[in-house]
Amino acid sequence: MTDKDTNQSTNIQWHDGEVTREDRAKVLGHQGCTLWLTGLSGSGKSTVGVALEHALNARGVLAYRLDGDNVRHGLNANLGFGADDRKENIRRIGEVAKLFADAGVVTISSFISPYQKDRDQVRKIHEDAGLTFLEVFINTPIEICEQRDPKGLYKKARAGEIKGFTGIDDPYEEPLNPEIEVKTGELSVEESANELVAALIQKNIIHQVENKQDSHHD
Repeated sequence: MTDKDTNQSTNIQWHDGEVTREDRAKVLGHQGCTLWLTGLSGSGKSTVGVALEHALNARGVLAYRLDGDNVRHGLNANLGFGADDRKENIRRIGEVAKLFADAGVVTISSFISPYQKDRDQVRKIHEDAGLTFLEVFINTPIEICEQRDPKGLYKKARAGEIKGFTGIDDPYEEPLNPEIEVKTGELSVEESANELVAALIQKNIIHQVENKQDSHHD
């Protein structure tokens, strides 16, 4: 038996439950989906993701963030930043996002995910499961990202202290046909989040919330 054999699952079969996706949607009052926020480091993916999660929660929508740094503290703590590890990082998160979306959660995944083929793989994972996947391009020029540089990574990359940094000495492949494009260099964080909420309403993932005002008159 080879190492490859021991690392592969065999003799397994999917076990369906009695609660359907539609049943879960009735309980929650909305469908699940995945919004895949991709963009350069410093583009605002995580910040917009936080604002979006808060905005959805305020509307009574169950949402959860899967953030690039956060998952490397646990699930993907054993992965580095080489091409193979980056690919596996995105594959794992794609599978986790699929499970969350199937559970009825509006899942907000914020990852640089620089390669189109890896993002396409995550899309296929969702589409094969009959789940909605929305690629969101956080389109922020690298000049603005470098000005922000919240973690000081661009400065280190320019100084040669970090190798293979996306946008400097490693490529970032812009989405070819994203469902949503958000330009955080032109919009505030709140405006960016509101654009995503509007897109979810337009795609019938969540419902428009009526402005509830007291209509009773004394």
